Amino acid sequence: MSTLTARDTKHIFEALRKGLVPERGISNFAADDDLFRKQRGELHRQLELAASQEGTIKFLRGGYGCGKTFMARLALLDAQERGFATSFVVVSDNDLRFHQFDDVYRKVMMELGTSVCPRGALGDILDRWIGNIEERLIQGGGDENADDFDEKVRTELQSELISKTRGDAPEDFVRVIQTIFDLKQEGEVSEAGALISWLCGSGNVAASAKRKAAIRGEITSRDAMDYLRGVLEIVKAAGYKGLLIVIDEAETILRMRKDSRHKSLNGIRQIADAAGAYPGLLWIFTGTPDFFDTKQGVAGLPPLNDRIKFMKQGEYASVRQAQLELAPFNPERLRNVAFRLRDIFPAEDVDRLRQRITDEFINRLVQEVTTGFKGDVGVVPRQFLREFVTQMDLVDENPEYVPMEEYGFKPQPLNDQEKLLLSGERAAIVEDDELVPAEDAW
Repeated sequence: MSTLTARDTKHIFEALRKGLVPERGISNFAADDDLFRKQRGELHRQLELAASQEGTIKFLRGGYGCGKTFMARLALLDAQERGFATSFVVVSDNDLRFHQFDDVYRKVMMELGTSVCPRGALGDILDRWIGNIEERLIQGGGDENADDFDEKVRTELQSELISKTRGDAPEDFVRVIQTIFDLKQEGEVSEAGALISWLCGSGNVAASAKRKAAIRGEITSRDAMDYLRGVLEIVKAAGYKGLLIVIDEAETILRMRKDSRHKSLNGIRQIADAAGAYPGLLWIFTGTPDFFDTKQGVAGLPPLNDRIKFMKQGEYASVRQAQLELAPFNPERLRNVAFRLRDIFPAEDVDRLRQRITDEFINRLVQEVTTGFKGDVGVVPRQFLREFVTQMDLVDENPEYVPMEEYGFKPQPLNDQEKLLLSGERAAIVEDDELVPAEDAW
């Protein structure tokens, strides 16, 4: 169990009260069984590949409530502990049109983080890279007070970017980086910040800032992957082992219009095809079986399906294949999580919590929630955890409250998706009988 701060503990329980997956400290209450360790170990193997400068991609598959977001969040935290920069992006049809990769790039950059800078970390990463170059020049005999020292740094920025990207970095990318350095040296911090925003894909950068770097317009969908390549090399040059990008809830693509859905699936195909050409970059996508196995999803695009198709022999499936299957919760795993949450709950009176939230109460609660949802614990683990946290809150707030006497389990109302899953039906997706045409999205 990792060291858990009081701030992280508060964050965990505030998120669980709202039915959300916490962003920190989640390894402290994971269902730490053999299956979980095996699955987490596979994601560690992927991180090791990326750290050895392989470009790789992994898909997490599982139904609603199987812990896809939880596992992806845990992979992100594990990556940061191992010295990676990370980004966690949720697919949506509102503010993220996945078929337009400039949208994806913008979200990746907005969520770019490290262990010391959770979000919007590009500026910090740039400073670290520039600092590394300055230190190297000084160690090589350069004089940081000399008139030509900044010009040497500027030249080194260009040559290092061109060398590391094998000349694929766009000219505008290199020029913006150099201009950001110049502006910081001149004390024009706000103008440098505006260009960092432009580099992150913002479309709201003043023309005056753009003129400083002789650029026009914004980063386009066609250019975005080249810009991502440049950012990846800067991340590594700043001292990080690589970059992990999580794309969560890919099944949202199934609810898009036919043309947008086709383009989005082809965008994933292009990412998968190009993954090996981005050394140090690990992509993790999460999705439901419908997303992977139906003709409206991955199975309808043979070039992608042939590469990442899920294979299983009876009850056995290798965790090393492209898709990693996450199993639904069962009563034992639910009990495991409840016990660990009780251990870390920030109670004012720990003894009273232990006396009231007993093993017997937890076992009874698990049994009743399992019965209440027809034995399908996997459908509503968040509902159970929210209910369990509420019981601990009541004990903590009310010295006279005795759960075994007061509590009567009543399942909370299900949302429409949960009702569909419990009934065995599929959520509505865009239906058509055609295979997805294999064409470039950008």
